[in-house]
Amino acid sequence: MQWNRRNALRATTAALALGLASLGANAQTRLSIAASPVPHAEILEFVKPKLKAQGIDLDIRVFNDYVQPNLAVNDKELDANFFQHRPYLDAFNKDRKTDVVEVPNSAVHIEPFGIYSSKIKSLKELKSGALVAIPNDPSNSGRALALLAQQGLIKLKDPKSIQATALDVVDNPRKLRFRELEAAQLPRALPDVDIALINTNYALEAKLNPGKDALALESGVNSAYGNFIAVRKERVNAPEVQKLVAALRSADTKKFILDKYKGAVIPAF
Repeated sequence: MQWNRRNALRATTAALALGLASLGANAQTRLSIAASPVPHAEILEFVKPKLKAQGIDLDIRVFNDYVQPNLAVNDKELDANFFQHRPYLDAFNKDRKTDVVEVPNSAVHIEPFGIYSSKIKSLKELKSGALVAIPNDPSNSGRALALLAQQGLIKLKDPKSIQATALDVVDNPRKLRFRELEAAQLPRALPDVDIALINTNYALEAKLNPGKDALALESGVNSAYGNFIAVRKERVNAPEVQKLVAALRSADTKKFILDKYKGAVIPAF
């Protein structure tokens, strides 16, 4: 009887240990991340199964603006975000007194900025006094004006500045009028303006094809506008964050970006 009890106790202990080991093997570390719908959330969905196999449960929260994702990370509501480039984050931290940082070497892709219109088919058709919609945040308004300058429509005080505003336009031969709008509103403004300069993620959401519909796109790959993973300082070296970056910058992800977006979104690695 004692022998049976001992063996039963050993069997129970072994089963408990096996159960705990199995539980440990299946334990998932949760990583919450804010993202713009297109292409950021789509790219994150692509790597989600790979991360799950590595013990990371990626909780993707979709935002349609450029303000809340940084505030959510700064206020510890979310662990990370994926939607922005360096000029935007620098301007945001300065204006909002936040302390969100780029994870080093985490740039995933670049979205060429484009000029769109529902009224004209070519920039040559742009009339004097045309109404031009540009983003109202400093980094993207500067980027928009730089693209207009590249197309010979205006001249800027400092052509190399990425923080230019309409006040920095020193030559405006077509007397273009500028309307600053929240970036997410620009596609919807197309019927009310002559041209709008739109971030690619919002263009894609609006079913615009940058390769076909844009009257002009940024030329070349400018590393200043690579979209990266951003976190609070203490999270930069967190293992789950580093695994996320590795998955996003893998050969599989590069192929996914190239195949899905066909040049509208360019890998930054």
